[in-house]
Amino acid sequence: MATPVEAPMVGKILQVLVSVGDEVEEDDTVVVMEAMKMEINVVAPTGGRVAEVRVATGDSVDTDQVLAVIE
Repeated sequence: MATPVEAPMVGKILQVLVSVGDEVEEDDTVVVMEAMKMEINVVAPTGGRVAEVRVATGDSVDTDQVLAVIE
């Protein structure tokens, strides 16, 4: 079952820490973003394999935008 990793708020992607095929555990940091002049670690809601990465460093994102997908 695919689980999306979503942006918690509007911001800018500072760093993408995973690639397609990587194994992640629940609460591993997947993406670091900047919002309201703060760095925010966006974590995996569940463990599994990264199936998709939909953002790159420098991208602007909206609230609830899917950043990655974990299977």
